[in-house]
This record gives sequence, structure tokens and C-alpha cells, in this order.
Amino acid sequence: MDRRSLLKAGLAGTALFAAPAIIGRSAYASNYKPEYKLSTVVGSAFPWGKGGDIWIELVKERTQGRINIKMYPGVSLVNGDQTREFTAIRQGVIDLAIGSTINWSPQIKQLNLFSLPFLAQDHAGLDAMVQGDVGKEIMALVEKNGVMPLAWGENGFREVSNSKHEIRKPADMKGLKFRVVGSPIFNDTFTALGANPTQMSWADAQPALASGAVEGQENPLHVFTAAKLNTLAQKFVTRWGYVADPLIFVANQDVWKSWSADDQKIVRQAAIDAGKQEIAIARKGLTASDSSFVKEVEALGVKVTELTAAEKDAFKQAVKPAYDKWVQQIGPDLVKKAETAVAASRKKA
Repeated sequence: MDRRSLLKAGLAGTALFAAPAIIGRSAYASNYKPEYKLSTVVGSAFPWGKGGDIWIELVKERTQGRINIKMYPGVSLVNGDQTREFTAIRQGVIDLAIGSTINWSPQIKQLNLFSLPFLAQDHAGLDAMVQGDVGKEIMALVEKNGVMPLAWGENGFREVSNSKHEIRKPADMKGLKFRVVGSPIFNDTFTALGANPTQMSWADAQPALASGAVEGQENPLHVFTAAKLNTLAQKFVTRWGYVADPLIFVANQDVWKSWSADDQKIVRQAAIDAGKQEIAIARKGLTASDSSFVKEVEALGVKVTELTAAEKDAFKQAVKPAYDKWVQQIGPDLVKKAETAVAASRKKA
């Protein structure tokens, strides 16, 4: 056989070996949806929604358009009911989501870990939880409950605001009507402080604040500005950092399995990269070294109160009965791991 014949035979053999891979990719791609629905609670004006935008663009670019995602903010795929989102992902009503551990805690009780008042304390404490063994355990629980977890994001530490007066001590909460999210731990926490908590969706909360039906709310500061809560009678903010609000990037398991292994890797890494960028956006201007965002809030005519360590400790002691009650429901072993991780992060600091 001459050299030309050998070359032809070699090329033919290469084509035979390459064919299954090409056919495999085509077979997967033919099963792909033209569009995948991504659920979020808020849109692109918020760090949460910005994280969705980043994820969408990274996936589109890195899959060369094989996977196209569209964001549906306002949990519109479940008619605005934040606590139904996780079930809808599991059932396939939602393909992808960036969701709050708070909103998914009715389905996975261990997610209430992050809502234990004054557990995380600061960004270092939160990072120690989600980036360590505690975070791995939480991700395993999400997967066990029928949804594929991919990466962490962050809504931020939730601060309290109201229309009546400055809050510096637990007694200042007495009798105030607060909108809280749909997890019972928030009812227990605010009741322990002498307040009157009312659970309602974010869509319902804004008109309730405007009308005075509720007098206060708790959310990260960037939600305060993006939602223009200063125009809804919220004139007093107290930075108490009582609860962290991590986000989790996830996929419906059937959708996940429908993608090739290569595309699964791409989507996961894009979620990790988008999560890191989103966390940086959520924390910007809210650190000890950079409090520029706090100044933006004050420029709106809002009184921002920073609690001393002793003042914060008074709140921590007041909510201890609620904390102890929920330790039992979440699981003492998991809580102990989290407390140990947070304590270690404070020693490093």
C-alpha cells in the first residue's frame, strides 16, 4: 500500500472513531429545550437578579448557544409564592433557579440553619459555614430532596427597618408590625422580641408598607435601595446582621440528566463563577473597610443605626428561646458544626 493509500485508510479510521462522539453530542443536543426557565425572586436591579444575568450569559457563551436560559423574576412561575419554588423545581415546572435557603426551608428544615438569629455574625462566619463541611452537608441534602445543587450565592445579611423610630434595644421592637418571610422561625424570632410579625410574600409586602398595614421589614440593604423602601415610609434602619441569606444555584434533576457530561461541567462552573461575582456585588460597600453603600442609604434621608457589640448581644439574649427551639428542629449536630466553624473564623480574624 502506497503512502497515499495509507493516509486515506488512516483518515477513514479516525472518522470511524470520531463518529460516535459526534453522534453522541447530536443526540444530546436534539433533546435540549430551545429555552430553559430560570426562577428568581427579584430581577436585575438586585444583586440576586444580576447573578442570574451573569449565569445566563456565561452558559450561553460557553455552550456556544446550545443552552439558552431566560430569567423569570418575581417567582412568576409559581404566581409569586416563594415557598412553593423548591417544589416546583423538583416537579419540573421550573428548570433552573437561584433560590434563597429561607424560601426553601419549608421543604428542607435544615436550611433554617442560616436563619438562626445571630449565628453567622459576619461574612467570615458565613463563609466558614457555606465553604466548609456544613455547606457540603447542605448541598447533599438539597440533592437528596430531588434538586441538583451547583453553587452558592448570597442575598446578604438582613437588616431591620421601620417607619416609627430608631431601634437600638429589644424593647424598641415591642408592638411594631413587621413583614417577615414565610418560615416559622422568623415568627418565633420576632415574637421573642415583642414585635408583631406577619408573613407575606415580597410582592404583597410593598403595598402593605406603603399603606401602613405593616410598619417594618427585614432585608439586606441593597434590597432597601433597589426597592426604594425609603419611599414606603421606611425611615429607620438598624444594621444588626441577625440572619444571613445564602442563595443556591440549582437545576431540575431531569433537565440536568438531559445534558451531556461536558455541558453539565460547563453549567456547574458557570454557576460557580456567577455565584462568586454575585457575592462580590452583594457585599460591595457593606464591609468594615468600605461602608460606601451605607452612606448611600443615609443620603436618602434614612437614619442608619450601627449597633455596638453589647447592644447586639442584648438582642441575641432576647431571642435565645427561639434559637434553642430551632436547634432541635434543624438538628443539634449540624448546628454544632456550624457554631464551631463560625467560632474558628472569629479566632482567625
